[in-house]
Amino acid sequence: MTENTPSAPNGHRPHDLPAISFEFFPPKTEEMERSLWETIKRLAPLAPNFVSVTYGAGGSTRERTHSTIARILSETSLTPAAHLTCVDAPRANVDDVVAQYHAAGVRHIVALRGDPASGIGGVYTPHPEGYSSSADLVASIKRRHSDIEVTVSAYPERHPESTDFDADIDMLKAKVDAGATRAITQFFFDNDLYFRYLDRVRARGIEIPIVPGILPVQNFKQAANFAKRAGASMPDWLAQKFEGLDDDPETRKLVAAAVAAGQVQKLAKHGVETFHFYTMNRADLVFAISHLLGIRPQAAQKAA
Repeated sequence: MTENTPSAPNGHRPHDLPAISFEFFPPKTEEMERSLWETIKRLAPLAPNFVSVTYGAGGSTRERTHSTIARILSETSLTPAAHLTCVDAPRANVDDVVAQYHAAGVRHIVALRGDPASGIGGVYTPHPEGYSSSADLVASIKRRHSDIEVTVSAYPERHPESTDFDADIDMLKAKVDAGATRAITQFFFDNDLYFRYLDRVRARGIEIPIVPGILPVQNFKQAANFAKRAGASMPDWLAQKFEGLDDDPETRKLVAAAVAAGQVQKLAKHGVETFHFYTMNRADLVFAISHLLGIRPQAAQKAA
């Protein structure tokens, strides 16, 4: 199985290497701001296709997301993708955010329905004057700004609110029919889940790239709690690898790098050519995994 891979914007990456993208979240404090920009500085030379910046429930991080995107545009050569949700917001407000991004030069949006303000697992109710679904949001973005590329989400273990896989893939198809040209998956740790999902998607005639979302596990307990809320499974073999390491962060980091590198290398061996990394605003594991995939900083390649 081979996923179609868009070329890197700077055109430097050799064609036989995977394409990568990174996800960041907007910082809440000055210290987190410094940490984020150290991470961006460390990862930027890997020439990702794009970097995305998340957007909180109900637009709770809207200004910080916009500020981070603006700084990426002005201070780096990276291509930013802005996350956008339609939860708890009227259509006019969401449309205004899209217009602001377009005016700032953003041409890629990750369009999501968004989780309720009560968090993952809460009940989603559309705003009375808002978009009822992510498919409606995608359609509006493409109708108003045809030059904006739209990426959407996909769920190898189905969305927690979907009644079954058929309903889940119906929603993905609706988003594609509305104009989405790429989907990034919820994180997963069992590659078979991804390939079974890909088979289901292709059987429905959905041909857009389904990019695996990779989460290097920085803290197993935190990741397990997040996975439970998100409807993602944590295999027993993964739990066993982190047993006894609660008070040993350095060894946890080594184990996490080995696990994630093994996952992406096995995916690549089976023809997957594109990866999206949930960085958690930390560069070390993602940089190491990219290195193991054969991806090197561009400056180093030029000097070689």
